[in-house]
Amino acid sequence: MDTPIDSIVDHLVRLIRIPSPTGAADEAVRFLKEKLSPYASKLKLFEPAKGGLLVTLAGEDRNRHRYLTAHVDTLGAMVKEIKPNGCLQLTNIGGFTWHSVEGNYCTVLTRSGGQVTGTILATHTSVHVYHDARKQERKAENMEVRLDARVEDAEAVRRLGIEVGDFVSFDPRVEVTESGFIKGRHMDDKASAAILLELIIQVVEQDLSLPHTTHFYFSTLEEVGFGANSNIPDRVREYLAVDMGAIGKGQTTDEFCVSICAKDSSGPYHYGLRKKLTELAEAEGLHHRVDIYPYYNSDASAAVRAGHDLIHGLVGPGVDASHAFERTHREALENTYRLLHRYIQTPSM
Repeated sequence: MDTPIDSIVDHLVRLIRIPSPTGAADEAVRFLKEKLSPYASKLKLFEPAKGGLLVTLAGEDRNRHRYLTAHVDTLGAMVKEIKPNGCLQLTNIGGFTWHSVEGNYCTVLTRSGGQVTGTILATHTSVHVYHDARKQERKAENMEVRLDARVEDAEAVRRLGIEVGDFVSFDPRVEVTESGFIKGRHMDDKASAAILLELIIQVVEQDLSLPHTTHFYFSTLEEVGFGANSNIPDRVREYLAVDMGAIGKGQTTDEFCVSICAKDSSGPYHYGLRKKLTELAEAEGLHHRVDIYPYYNSDASAAVRAGHDLIHGLVGPGVDASHAFERTHREALENTYRLLHRYIQTPSM
């Protein structure tokens, strides 16, 4: 099959460039709605009260539904304190390490809609001034935002419209290389969101017949652990989270595969569904890996933990350096898309 990989990469880059830290992802949802609005007559769009976008495509079996999720919220921060020196102390949103954002450009999103740029630095950055510059622990109280504005005190910062509780978005620094890599921040999970967006478009444009009514939910609260669970339709039997595959020592996942998760820190995923996904990947001749993610949870595992009676699974493109400066490859996007394309056209268990 021909994979619309260029469209997927275009969606991905556009999504990554939209600031959407958890709690402030409305603009990313608007982007998805704009992309899907030309197909409104062939699908159903619903915006839950807590945020996100639920897209429903009717299938032949309307009693046993499927539910696929990806999330468009990202790691980020909030202003915790405006310091007397005119810098900002942050509180983290999501599970990143502070050394992974040191030196990163960022944007403060003010309540009035303004934006003020800055840089995240350790408080003892200069080796010419601080004897412990190399050894200072990178933790919240030792990090600050140096604003790109002439401010000498807290009152000057407030005159810019900045207050405690304002969201801070990290500059994604996204690039697409000639060798096929896409690198920057927020591949988690905008890579999967781009794949699902294009999958929906192709189902409609190709007028594909789905064996089951299928819901696609783009969640906006996954990075804090409860993205999609309040909006699972009653007839959903299978829940497949589409999120990044983790790469590192002891992992089988690489930047070119679709990763199929057998177990994460929440426990095993449904064995029958995992086996089925693996068999579909083998039948399609896809580069895939079955893997275990030791420090990971998904919207699907959160749903089961919350008490939903579901068959749950997790797949996604391999992403290197997760929650830092991430990287994936066009091949991982293609392999994931092709597995999902085959999955949604195959009857459920």
